[in-house]
Amino acid sequence: MVSLFEDFFEIQKKTHQLVFSWIPFSIGDVLYVLSGICMIYLIILCCRKKNRNAAIIKALVLINIFYFTYQIFWGMLYFQTPIILKLPKAEITLEKRKNLALKYLEKCKKTRSLVKEDEQGVFKVNDLKSVQSEILRQQTQIPSFISDKKSADINSFKPSLFKNVMSFTGILGYYNPFTSEAQYNADLPSSYLPFTLAHESSHQLGFAREQEANFIGYLIGINSSNSELKYSTEYFTLKSLLNSIVYEDEKFVDDLLKNYSTAMKRDRMYERKFVTEHQGWLNDFFGFTNNLFLKSNQQEGFVTYSYFVDLLMHYEK
Repeated sequence: MVSLFEDFFEIQKKTHQLVFSWIPFSIGDVLYVLSGICMIYLIILCCRKKNRNAAIIKALVLINIFYFTYQIFWGMLYFQTPIILKLPKAEITLEKRKNLALKYLEKCKKTRSLVKEDEQGVFKVNDLKSVQSEILRQQTQIPSFISDKKSADINSFKPSLFKNVMSFTGILGYYNPFTSEAQYNADLPSSYLPFTLAHESSHQLGFAREQEANFIGYLIGINSSNSELKYSTEYFTLKSLLNSIVYEDEKFVDDLLKNYSTAMKRDRMYERKFVTEHQGWLNDFFGFTNNLFLKSNQQEGFVTYSYFVDLLMHYEK
């Protein structure tokens, strides 16, 4: 059954991208807004005594249609064979993660020297369209033993209509299964942006689990000839490794952060400034709801964010 839904996903993905990709704004976001307005209207009707039962039935029908369509287009893909079962077995130790972190620190230093900066000396993406084109090209280079999914070779990346709100939610981007569009927050620091696009493009390929999408995004970006995509990918990988180490050896992480290049330190400070300026109750709320969403879709909430490191360590072997 899962294989059947995988085949169906390939058909609907290509169809949706052909239909919606040429439109300059996100049709999926418009769909969400219209659905929200419709639900608010039905809720108001439900609060009135007149025709209350009919309004409740309409609301339930709308919710069920939405949920059923979501499961057909996307939800069943959470039951795909985990990528880790396709990789060699590996013992994941603290020492191996430390060595890998040191390796990616040197990679980041080297690639960081190749990218552009803004007037504050912070990494800035110079040509986002080139990054997007490179991501589509690199999708075809994913090892066949990991994936045989086909790239549609259609640029369906869209800046989110909700970018001003997204900055306060902690959400970097999202995939819309109803239109096959990959939405991203255009206001993100450039160190986040290229890898976020690679991550969302992994969802477009059909990888539903968040950390598997991170891993496919890693495969897309790590061997890229585009320095902006490569640096963003290496930097994400380094941060993921440090996050997996910090609770076991905080001193190692502190020492490694001190060894960032001067340019990398500026990027890190800019990221921290962006996060600090956009903290609040929305961030907490969406963090909580995202945790519930992950748990309801064959994942274990925030705990699984170490799963990317597991995949990375297995792949390195």
